Amino acid sequence: MSDFQDFLKRQFTHVAIGEFKVGKFAEARELYQEAIATYSNGFKGAYLLQEPGTDRGISVIFWESVEDMTENQNEAYQAIMKKMLPLFAQTPITALYEVVCAIEPSPDASRDIN
Repeated sequence: MSDFQDFLKRQFTHVAIGEFKVGKFAEARELYQEAIATYSNGFKGAYLLQEPGTDRGISVIFWESVEDMTENQNEAYQAIMKKMLPLFAQTPITALYEVVCAIEPSPDASRDIN
């Protein structure tokens, strides 16, 4: 029964949508990578997306649980976020989402069809 319960367990994502001051995206990306490196238990992956030609971006961080996300916001993480905060043009919009569907490409999807 435990395997079935594990199957039903859903991941969570923390999503942040924001814009950095002109020319500050690269610096923010470095700080983002430093912050991600502090994560441990429950961390499942992260993506930082940049709208081409702009300083706007979206961060998507995957977590095993909301508790794991909260526990990983330690002192080191907070110090990095404090450095990143002045780089934002305005306060980012953040939200928590539950992953309700994940679709992986099939092994056949990479074959050419002629």
